[in-house]
Amino acid sequence: MTRIDSSETILIADFDFGEVDIERAVVEGAGLRLVAAQCKNEDEVIEAGREAGGVLTQYAHVGSRAIEALTRCRVIARYGTGVDIVDVDAATRHGIQVTNAPSEWCAEEVADHAVALWLAAARKICRYDRATRQGEWHWQTGAPIHRLRGQVLGLLSFGSIARLIAERAKAFGAEVWAHDPFLDQSEIRASQVRPVSFDDLVEGADYVVVQAPLTPQTHHTFDRATLRRMKPTAILVNTARGPIVEDAALHQALTEGWIAGAALDDLEEEPAKQRGWRPSNPLFALPNVIVTPHAAYYSEEAMRTVRTIAAEEAVRILTGQPARFPVNDLTAGSHPHRDGSPPHGS
Repeated sequence: MTRIDSSETILIADFDFGEVDIERAVVEGAGLRLVAAQCKNEDEVIEAGREAGGVLTQYAHVGSRAIEALTRCRVIARYGTGVDIVDVDAATRHGIQVTNAPSEWCAEEVADHAVALWLAAARKICRYDRATRQGEWHWQTGAPIHRLRGQVLGLLSFGSIARLIAERAKAFGAEVWAHDPFLDQSEIRASQVRPVSFDDLVEGADYVVVQAPLTPQTHHTFDRATLRRMKPTAILVNTARGPIVEDAALHQALTEGWIAGAALDDLEEEPAKQRGWRPSNPLFALPNVIVTPHAAYYSEEAMRTVRTIAAEEAVRILTGQPARFPVNDLTAGSHPHRDGSPPHGS
């Protein structure tokens, strides 16, 4: 793997969008050098980026070991909103700015995708499609299907994307509930959505849509104990991060009839982070599961936006400007950059 030889270099640690023309235009337009790699683990990030001044990462993990080794690094820019693949605390200790893209870059797309998964699962669209392709032409193939109007769609979190999902769901006549421990209930009510406890959400909703961030607290929120408490007619939709749902527990819940179905935009193992991934997850064998490849955020417009944001953030830091979308606060303490200069704003 090519070693980086200048702190004026920005490394793209990994990407799956085919080319890096957008990033190259931004980086080289600022007089910096761009190098693109396809790192699948932390060792590869270290090898490719040891001399890089900035790192852009899509799926590649940049943990404390990599941060320790990347002695020239001053900025880690995430393609996307979540930063669970970056050790933000370690970056802060070493004076490295971490940036992301605010969720607005793909909010409309994720909301559309969540509703599409909900409708496809509730109306058994994929099951009908498979059956008709095999010569089965019966409306009974999808039974039982229930009317959407009057049923409860529960949202886990009520951030900007969840609010867009709520708007769409209400158009179908669903009653919308939301649980978000970080919001005042009056803020949820202002959107004509019913604030509920987590217990009420899990036990009372006909459809549960997960749109929470992945944190140590939300990891495996939907484990066996939680899934056991859901309605046997319930459908679980996850357009957040895969590890919020425990795959093995979900497989048991679906095969033993604890819940009726699931529609997932990610899996616990996140295949895009692996080299040579094979579809061995037992969830793929179940007829009552829909899986899309972490594609909820995708549109051509959204991809252009997030790639531009990530590249511009890295350039801003390396050219002495403050980040537009910082994740960590380097001004709160004495965290000099590794080139010896003080944090921006100090």
